[in-house]
Amino acid sequence: MTSHDVHSQPIVIDLPKAWGLVVLRGVLSVLFGLLALIWPGLTALALALVFGIYALVDGIGLLMDAFRNPDRSNRGMRILGGILGVVAGVIAIVWPGITVAALALLVGAWALVTGIAEIAAAIRLRKQIEGELLLGLAGLLSAIFGILVLLWPALGVAAIAAFIGVFALIYGVVLIALGLRLRKLAQQ
Repeated sequence: MTSHDVHSQPIVIDLPKAWGLVVLRGVLSVLFGLLALIWPGLTALALALVFGIYALVDGIGLLMDAFRNPDRSNRGMRILGGILGVVAGVIAIVWPGITVAALALLVGAWALVTGIAEIAAAIRLRKQIEGELLLGLAGLLSAIFGILVLLWPALGVAAIAAFIGVFALIYGVVLIALGLRLRKLAQQ
């Protein structure tokens, strides 16, 4: 096989094997969203800690995917999203007293980068996987959420908690649906 043959072959992505990680990310997002909605009066300190744990776990998940997935075409964005998630999570855990505006900016930047990475992955993988529309939808929701939070960081604690909660619930449900679709593909 020549180098031309290698480059002309479609990249086979083994996303179905990652279905469990996708579902886990979705479940964590739903749990985080429920906490934010059930207790919208959480102090900025508690919200920062809850977000920190969520972003840290999600960032680690993205990094694991970036290094386990053989598709190198989108690896840089996944690594960037993962690093940003880990950094945002660690900062929120180590310095939970940061202001709501700073937390909002961290959340917004993380959601925007994650969303762009997921949209790019959905576009690149559209001919290789089923369910790319769900991945693209998750990315679009994340990017829109990130932009809105970056534009209006001075929202009150309750508004940010409710906004984050609704986003996390929708995003989590979309990720769970994608993961279950990937599981179905893995069983075929």
